[in-house]
Amino acid sequence: MSTATTVLSPRLTGATTARVLRQLRHDHRTIAMMVLLPSLLLGLLYLLWKDVPSLPGQPSTFDRVGLTMLGIFPFVVMFLVTSIAMLRERTSGTLERLLTTPLSRLDLLLGYGAAFGLAAAAQAVVTVTVATTVYDLQIAGSVWLVVLIAVANAVLGVALGLLASAFARSEFQAVQFMPVIVLPQFFLCGLLVPREQMAGWLQAISDVLPLTYAVEALQEVGRSAAETGTMWTDVGIVAGAAVLALALAAATLRRRTS
Repeated sequence: MSTATTVLSPRLTGATTARVLRQLRHDHRTIAMMVLLPSLLLGLLYLLWKDVPSLPGQPSTFDRVGLTMLGIFPFVVMFLVTSIAMLRERTSGTLERLLTTPLSRLDLLLGYGAAFGLAAAAQAVVTVTVATTVYDLQIAGSVWLVVLIAVANAVLGVALGLLASAFARSEFQAVQFMPVIVLPQFFLCGLLVPREQMAGWLQAISDVLPLTYAVEALQEVGRSAAETGTMWTDVGIVAGAAVLALALAAATLRRRTS
């Protein structure tokens, strides 16, 4: 029996991407969750805050919070979808069969990342379009920068979902990782309380969480019509965190659940 190679093959990565996209095409519930759910959740926030008055010269509550949620919703949704999808591959024996071929772990995970990254791009375009047209979300900067940041954050969710799936034995356990990985980042990203108002040790933790930089990047787009160096630095940090998570996922990926 042959074993999986450790050399990255663009052909095998592309084949994995195509296989995952074919599976997604036939999974209508997952497609609805990825593409429609963020827009619907954003709509709830719009209904909650559309009539809340704002201070003169300040963005409305919905404009401020809704913009950052354009990055948070894709992160959460893609984390859940990816962690469960990869766990199903392992528990069904598909992963073990794939890794007896020349397909390497890195090929597999990059293929998953690319497939869900494309899905994230579609998700971001739909959500941002709905937010700026139906919900009249006001953004000072370019809408396409918001889409870029949302996609980067979704890919981060994919990478962390793949990493979390390596330590889960069931779908229930995969979902249990969300409070561990997602909620601390949400609480400390600066959305609920400005980071400069946090206790020093909480701010130190916030400084090493990638979602912090995604939120900061979106806030930069929200208040500046021009691109800023801080925004690009933040996007680079989010992308670097995604690459690191993918590398760790490749190192810890198991063939099957014992």
